Amino acid sequence: MVIDPERYPYKGLFNLVMYRDGRYEIHNLITNEIVAQGKESGKTSAKKAAEKYATDNGGISYVRSGKVIELYKRTEVIKELRKKIGFSPSARGWCYQLESEGYITKDEFGEAAGILNDCIKKGMLPVDIVTPDEGRDFSGVELPNKNTPAQQLKKNIEYVRDSDTINYTPDWWDGEPYYIQMLVEKVDLVTLFEPVCKQYHIPIATSKGWSSILQRATYAKRFKEAESKGLKCVLLYCGDHDPTGLQISDYIKSNLKDLENIVWEYGGTGYNPDSLVVDRFGLNYDFIEEHKLLWIDGLMTGGGKNLADPKHPDHNKSYVQDYLKKFGARKCEANAIVPHYKLAIGLVESGIQKYVGPDAKERFAAKTDAVVNKIQFIKEKIQLEETLQKLIEQLDEEY
Repeated sequence: MVIDPERYPYKGLFNLVMYRDGRYEIHNLITNEIVAQGKESGKTSAKKAAEKYATDNGGISYVRSGKVIELYKRTEVIKELRKKIGFSPSARGWCYQLESEGYITKDEFGEAAGILNDCIKKGMLPVDIVTPDEGRDFSGVELPNKNTPAQQLKKNIEYVRDSDTINYTPDWWDGEPYYIQMLVEKVDLVTLFEPVCKQYHIPIATSKGWSSILQRATYAKRFKEAESKGLKCVLLYCGDHDPTGLQISDYIKSNLKDLENIVWEYGGTGYNPDSLVVDRFGLNYDFIEEHKLLWIDGLMTGGGKNLADPKHPDHNKSYVQDYLKKFGARKCEANAIVPHYKLAIGLVESGIQKYVGPDAKERFAAKTDAVVNKIQFIKEKIQLEETLQKLIEQLDEEY
């Protein structure tokens, strides 16, 4: 592969090859040349020599498997995949996407995620091609308005004149039997499911494991208000198929029960979840098997320890042992559905329609139409458009 130096801001991709007698070679994987060689007492010092050579020569130094290293040469492929899937996955989500395309194996996920970050840092891939973890964005960012005050006032008046709904949100759940919210374990699922949830006006968030107290209290507050209106509340959940993932969904109600006695600063108390329906709609074993989603060997946790290891402090707990007996020492992460867009959409839509039925979008659309008609009637009755047009013309004349 020929590398365009104008396009890629590096001169070489350097890899260290060590021999048992202490000799080492530094290979340029772009040109397939041996560019330096020497002898060191150990691998650590040889690796430092390779890293120094790479830095001095404007390149990148890595000891990677031959297959994964091809990712450096396939940044255009990754960009094309981004266009194909229509959104930016997390680093882990990208690993599943690349595995499904045959570029890496599941054993190379860790290396591939690191390489993606390296490519971004070197300008080989755009920084927004990977969705970051939630909660890392700045809040309180204020951008100065590019319009003059008069221009902004005119723009606001034009919006009121031309808008059908003036940002009016009806009570979508009025007359419905259920009120629904959704939690998912991975940020990739928020990205995948959110467009569908918007169509059904369902709030969605990532639980990130056991979820924070404030997050639980906030969505519980919405459930409490819905129940006060006579609605049956449903929490849809989709997460990993592993011992902890299954436990998280099973214990959501007990986690909410822990907050039953909370109080809010400006009034309001906690929520009793006894009547709440918690429906774990994915990922479930039959679904994983039917659609041949990727199983990952082992039961590695976020702390880097394996629940399948008898030395793990939780290994002998009943929920781990039950899982091992039923499914073995393997897991299926929720990200495994990322490469299967249509399958993911079908999964979330069927989970929602279980409670709202197949014609819910039409019912919601009818509520929107009712708002539009009411606003248009009021506008015509008070001759609002004519009044606002005169104000716009006056602004144009004087400012």
